Amino acid sequence: MAETARARETLAPEALANRIAEIASDKKAADVRILDLRGIVSYTDFFVICSGNTERQTKAIHDAVREELKKAHDLLPRRVEGDREARWVLMDYLDCVVHIFTPEARQYYRLEQLWGEAPAREVQ
Repeated sequence: MAETARARETLAPEALANRIAEIASDKKAADVRILDLRGIVSYTDFFVICSGNTERQTKAIHDAVREELKKAHDLLPRRVEGDREARWVLMDYLDCVVHIFTPEARQYYRLEQLWGEAPAREVQ
């Protein structure tokens, strides 16, 4: 926990969301979006939502985000769910929660519609 807190001091929440989106884009994630949840929920500031074309690509995006943030910022997710099945991988970095979907899972769960009132931007 001390490592995570120390690393978060060096990477502000918005910068963390932007970095995660960049890493996902570098791994050819599709439809990368950042939702700004500040003032809407108390448990996180940002969602980064993206899709991999297959479960294998979804897992590769997860692996890249995890390894790059660990290597560059000494930052590990507080919790990870779904990384075995890789249809919907959730990575909780406290200030930023990452959702990596297969296209079918993203269409089914429709997080963007659920959080429609949150300011969102697409990342290229």
